[in-house]
Amino acid sequence: MGSAMKSRTWTSILAYTSARILMFGCSVILLYVAGARGVLLLLLGLVISALASYILLNRQRQLIADKLNNRLARTASKATSRVTEFRERLEAGTGAEDDDVDDAADGEVSASAEPASEEEPAR
Repeated sequence: MGSAMKSRTWTSILAYTSARILMFGCSVILLYVAGARGVLLLLLGLVISALASYILLNRQRQLIADKLNNRLARTASKATSRVTEFRERLEAGTGAEDDDVDDAADGEVSASAEPASEEEPAR
Protein backbone atom coordinates (compact mmCIF):
# COMPACT_ATOMS: atom_id res chain seq x y z
CA MET A 1 0.00 0.00 0.00
CA GLY A 2 2.93 2.33 0.67
CA SER A 3 4.21 2.22 -2.90
CA ALA A 4 0.68 2.70 -4.27
CA MET A 5 0.29 5.77 -2.05
CA LYS A 6 3.62 7.13 -3.27
CA SER A 7 2.67 6.65 -6.93
CA ARG A 8 -0.70 8.37 -6.38
CA THR A 9 1.04 11.24 -4.65
CA TRP A 10 3.54 11.63 -7.48
CA THR A 11 0.72 11.42 -10.04
CA SER A 12 -1.11 14.21 -8.21
CA ILE A 13 2.04 16.31 -8.06
CA LEU A 14 2.70 15.76 -11.76
CA ALA A 15 -0.89 16.69 -12.68
CA TYR A 16 -0.74 19.85 -10.54
CA THR A 17 2.60 20.91 -12.00
CA SER A 18 1.39 20.23 -15.54
CA ALA A 19 -1.71 22.35 -14.92
CA ARG A 20 0.47 25.20 -13.61
CA ILE A 21 2.71 25.05 -16.69
CA LEU A 22 -0.33 24.94 -18.98
CA MET A 23 -1.83 27.99 -17.26
CA PHE A 24 1.45 29.85 -17.67
CA GLY A 25 1.62 28.94 -21.35
CA CYS A 26 -1.97 30.04 -21.96
CA SER A 27 -1.45 33.33 -20.16
CA VAL A 28 1.74 34.03 -22.13
CA ILE A 29 -0.04 33.29 -25.43
CA LEU A 30 -2.97 35.54 -24.51
CA LEU A 31 -0.64 38.34 -23.42
CA TYR A 32 1.41 37.98 -26.62
CA VAL A 33 -1.74 38.32 -28.69
CA ALA A 34 -2.66 41.35 -26.57
CA GLY A 35 0.69 42.97 -27.45
CA ALA A 36 2.99 42.31 -24.49
CA ARG A 37 6.59 41.52 -25.40
CA GLY A 38 9.90 40.67 -23.72
CA VAL A 39 10.35 40.67 -19.97
CA LEU A 40 6.96 42.28 -19.44
CA LEU A 41 5.35 39.30 -21.20
CA LEU A 42 7.06 36.83 -18.87
CA LEU A 43 6.42 38.79 -15.69
CA LEU A 44 2.74 39.33 -16.46
CA GLY A 45 2.46 35.69 -17.49
CA LEU A 46 3.90 34.58 -14.14
CA VAL A 47 1.63 36.87 -12.14
CA ILE A 48 -1.54 35.95 -14.03
CA SER A 49 -0.81 32.21 -13.99
CA ALA A 50 0.02 32.34 -10.26
CA LEU A 51 -3.27 34.08 -9.46
CA ALA A 52 -5.24 31.75 -11.71
CA SER A 53 -3.65 28.62 -10.24
CA TYR A 54 -4.22 29.89 -6.71
CA ILE A 55 -7.93 30.15 -7.44
CA LEU A 56 -8.48 27.27 -9.87
CA LEU A 57 -6.11 24.65 -8.44
CA ASN A 58 -6.84 25.17 -4.74
CA ARG A 59 -8.40 21.71 -4.28
CA GLN A 60 -5.48 19.89 -5.93
CA ARG A 61 -2.97 21.90 -3.90
CA GLN A 62 -4.77 21.04 -0.64
CA LEU A 63 -4.89 17.35 -1.61
CA ILE A 64 -1.16 17.24 -2.27
CA ALA A 65 -0.40 19.16 0.92
CA ASP A 66 -2.51 16.74 2.99
CA LYS A 67 -0.79 13.70 1.48
CA LEU A 68 2.66 15.15 2.08
CA ASN A 69 1.79 16.19 5.65
CA ASN A 70 0.51 12.69 6.43
CA ARG A 71 3.69 11.17 5.07
CA LEU A 72 5.79 13.61 7.07
CA ALA A 73 3.87 12.81 10.25
CA ARG A 74 4.43 9.06 9.76
CA THR A 75 8.14 9.62 9.15
CA ALA A 76 8.41 11.87 12.21
CA SER A 77 6.69 9.31 14.45
CA LYS A 78 9.08 6.60 13.27
CA ALA A 79 12.06 8.86 13.92
CA THR A 80 10.73 9.77 17.37
CA SER A 81 10.35 6.10 18.32
CA ARG A 82 13.89 5.38 17.12
CA VAL A 83 15.28 8.29 19.15
CA THR A 84 13.38 7.11 22.24
CA GLU A 85 14.71 3.57 21.78
CA PHE A 86 18.26 4.90 21.37
CA ARG A 87 17.97 7.02 24.52
CA GLU A 88 16.71 4.03 26.52
CA ARG A 89 19.62 1.89 25.32
CA LEU A 90 22.05 4.71 26.07
CA GLU A 91 20.67 5.13 29.60
CA ALA A 92 20.85 1.37 30.19
CA GLY A 93 24.46 1.32 29.03
CA THR A 94 25.35 4.32 31.15
CA GLY A 95 23.70 2.73 34.19
CA ALA A 96 25.58 -0.54 33.66
CA GLU A 97 28.86 1.35 33.28
CA ASP A 98 28.18 3.32 36.47
CA ASP A 99 27.45 0.06 38.33
CA ASP A 100 30.74 -1.41 37.10
CA VAL A 101 32.66 1.69 38.20
CA ASP A 102 30.91 1.65 41.61
CA ASP A 103 31.70 -2.06 42.08
CA ALA A 104 35.34 -1.49 41.18
CA ALA A 105 35.55 1.47 43.55
CA ASP A 106 33.98 -0.60 46.36
CA GLY A 107 36.53 -3.35 45.77
CA GLU A 108 39.43 -0.90 46.03
CA VAL A 109 38.05 0.64 49.22
CA SER A 110 37.58 -2.73 50.93
CA ALA A 111 41.08 -3.85 49.88
CA SER A 112 42.70 -0.70 51.25
CA ALA A 113 40.62 -0.85 54.43
CA GLU A 114 41.98 -4.28 55.38
CA PRO A 115 45.05 -4.08 57.61
CA ALA A 116 48.26 -5.38 56.20
CA SER A 117 48.71 -8.94 57.40
CA GLU A 118 52.38 -9.00 56.72
CA GLU A 119 54.41 -7.64 59.57
CA GLU A 120 58.06 -7.05 59.57
CA PRO A 121 59.89 -9.86 61.26
CA ALA A 122 61.42 -8.94 64.59
CA ARG A 123 65.21 -8.94 64.70
